[in-house]
Amino acid sequence: MDVQSLSAVQKYAASKPATEPSDMGAAAQNTALSFAQTLANAEKTAESAMVGDADPHALVEALAQTELAVEAAVSIRNKVVEAYQEILRMPV
Repeated sequence: MDVQSLSAVQKYAASKPATEPSDMGAAAQNTALSFAQTLANAEKTAESAMVGDADPHALVEALAQTELAVEAAVSIRNKVVEAYQEILRMPV
């Protein structure tokens, strides 16, 4: 076995993690859970406001947080679709 080829393989293996995103699945899952939690909190606050248990300020704050979360999700979706369309336009 050639020692230089072994060294090259080891160097490639060592540099590979630096070029790949680390644990993107967990980050995406945490983001999705945070988004769902924000929506659930806003829904609970809205239900409380309809019954009269929550103050109007809490309702407006919850709705603003939900609006921000939805706008961020739509923005991310648009970027993903745009990137996919760009990949489709690449010549093979």
